[in-house]
Amino acid sequence: MALIIPWRNKVPKIAADAFVAPNATLIGDVEIASGASVWFNCVLRGDGNSIRVGRDTNIQDGTVVHVNSDRDGDGGLPTVIGDRVTIGHSCLIHACTLQSGSFIGMAATVMDKATIESGAMVAGGAVVTPGKLVKSGQLWGGYPARFLRDLKPEDRAEFEFVADHYRDLGAEYRKALARG
Repeated sequence: MALIIPWRNKVPKIAADAFVAPNATLIGDVEIASGASVWFNCVLRGDGNSIRVGRDTNIQDGTVVHVNSDRDGDGGLPTVIGDRVTIGHSCLIHACTLQSGSFIGMAATVMDKATIESGAMVAGGAVVTPGKLVKSGQLWGGYPARFLRDLKPEDRAEFEFVADHYRDLGAEYRKALARG
């Protein structure tokens, strides 16, 4: 069973058909939608603001998702992750917006107030600095991340394949773990 920690009267909410790995940690104001999957050794810490994870989104092994707390009465910043988003292994997702259908490569970092639009991709290992906008149909990579090229139709097809694959794999894991 995943480590589910209430914080300041907020208890993580997980859809009945979502998969959360037994050693994942969810803290505070976190919501996981239908068909989503949160894989092994992930931490989603909604202790200073909210984290929302959309339908059929996959957050792969070792990823950390956090928020920006209210410091000076500004309300802080949530992390909003749309539907059918893929977040690769060992990413850092912090107080940003990942719109539906975006793709974040392995070991990438997306920082405060950054937005990754629907159908955009952040390459593995890239660091998207605060406030950056990665537009739909673009691939960004590097440190700091910058525009590399427009995405090809086969890139977008891969996004769909991976989202479906992880939704189905999460369902299979959920059933296997329920059987013991």
